[in-house]
This record gives sequence, C-alpha cells and structure tokens, in this order.
Amino acid sequence: MRYPFLTALALTALPLLASCQTMTPEERRAADQRTCAGYGFRAGTDAMAGCLLDLDLDRRADMRSWRDQQNRTMWGPMYVERRVIIRDKH
Repeated sequence: MRYPFLTALALTALPLLASCQTMTPEERRAADQRTCAGYGFRAGTDAMAGCLLDLDLDRRADMRSWRDQQNRTMWGPMYVERRVIIRDKH
C-alpha cells in the first residue's frame, strides 16, 4: 500500500462521519415540546405555543449568527485596489 496513513485515516473517519446526523423536523419538535414541558408549560396552551416559537426563533438567530461569523472568518475583509498609472509627458 502506498499511503497507509491516509488509508487508516479514511477508514477511521468514515464511520465517525456516518454516525453524524441531524434531527428530523419531527424529532426537533418533540425535543422542543419536552423542553417546554420541562419549563412547566402544558400542551395545547398559548404559553406552550409561545415557548415553541421562542425556541425556534432562538435557533434561527443562532444559525444566522454562526453563518455570518463563518462568512467573516472565511473571506475576511475585502480590499479593492485600483491602480492609477501616471505618465510623464515630455
């Protein structure tokens, strides 16, 4: 084998990456309902709906903040350079 280190790394990383998964919308809703119920809200009430909405809005704000931070660190400040050529007329 030509690249044993890379092969070992790939074989180690693939199962780790395969185990990563996101929550389905149904799972996220159930988790949010459990969180709000843990805060003392009862299912089917306006207070529970408000709690669920607050959790969703917080999650979206966190995602926007993370995305903006990634864009700032990935691209950095942008500088525009405009060259001016001056020629002597003799």
